Amino acid sequence: MVEAFAGTWKLVETNNFDEYMKALGVSFATRQMAGLTKPTTIIEVNGEKVTVKTQSTFKNTEINFKLGEEFDETTADDRHVKSVVKLDGGKLVHVQKWDGKETSLVRELKDGKLTLTLTMGNVVCTRTYEKAT
Repeated sequence: MVEAFAGTWKLVETNNFDEYMKALGVSFATRQMAGLTKPTTIIEVNGEKVTVKTQSTFKNTEINFKLGEEFDETTADDRHVKSVVKLDGGKLVHVQKWDGKETSLVRELKDGKLTLTLTMGNVVCTRTYEKAT
């Protein structure tokens, strides 16, 4: 099922991203830069291993993981977190934990688009991606 997420996805719409970054504690300067970028997400599946690459003019990141196994992640805003990604009801649910805090990044496919819902406390951000041709 995770194979359905594989491909190259370009950001086409974002909602409430600055508020989400504020909730994470991201600095003003970093928020300004990140808010201007239109990242491309590349999801690759190779057997049990999943790779998620995020590329933008601001910063590139890459994570490699197996579903359900905790791994160490350094986020684009330089947080060092413990992450777990699971497949739950057709959604790819990524939970990051650090310093007693937690955020979730939920990817789901709707009408051929990839919707990323970012939640930190009561702040919710949605980012919509279209598959690149």
